[in-house]
Amino acid sequence: MKTFPSEFADLLTPKGRRILEGRDNDACGKLLKPGHRFVALSGVLDARKAAACRDELDRALESTLTLMEDPIPPESIFGMTENYEELLPKTVRVRTALLESRRSRSWAAAERVGLVEMMRSDSFAAFAAAVSGRPLRRKWGIQVLCYGPGDYAGPHNDHHPEDAEAANGYVDMHLTFATRAVAHQWLIYSKQGHFSQMRSVNTLGGITLYRLPFWHYTTPLMAKPGAEADARRWVLLGTFLDAPEQRRRNTAIEPPPVSAASVLLHKR
Repeated sequence: MKTFPSEFADLLTPKGRRILEGRDNDACGKLLKPGHRFVALSGVLDARKAAACRDELDRALESTLTLMEDPIPPESIFGMTENYEELLPKTVRVRTALLESRRSRSWAAAERVGLVEMMRSDSFAAFAAAVSGRPLRRKWGIQVLCYGPGDYAGPHNDHHPEDAEAANGYVDMHLTFATRAVAHQWLIYSKQGHFSQMRSVNTLGGITLYRLPFWHYTTPLMAKPGAEADARRWVLLGTFLDAPEQRRRNTAIEPPPVSAASVLLHKR
């Protein structure tokens, strides 16, 4: 029996359902509001089902993961010729499940437990559309990440100016399933030009959504003392491009109708 449901909606709490259906005036269209490029949601995934998903990810996918590692290049220091002119490219260390190829072990394992089907379900994209407030393309990217002790993602903005479809912005949605052995991990993001905002991503069933590009980074995952072997934070990631303004019917995931109360909020 597959642990992951065929529709993402089946993981949602009543609060999550309200968001999916456009009946939560605080969350729906949140990423349309000026100055809101990041939102963290709690209480939207059923706790028992979220724990089952985390345990299934541990069982089915951990042995299939591939290391993704880009360390700080030495020339970022020793290649400098002027004081205070340092430039840091994106650095990262995390393990990932390769879902781009049906031939990969990760894809086969994810398919067996129903993960691929759930992340490809219309309700998965519809939830992202509801919070973003924008119509999204029906074809979206999926990825699984697994942070272990010391794993992190350095400062980056996820801007893709050479990609015409993403250059003006796009949406990422992260579902987090952390084990009990994680002590902490934080998302740091910018506001008014400074890394001044911080949010814990050590959650079981938390959902974060990003209107990219904007500057942010993920701090190293810290395990509870003596529990390093069991400390993992799983992230199910969907990447959604905006649908074009001129499009045929049924070629986009449309956000739910905005309620009158929500319209008033957006106009303030």
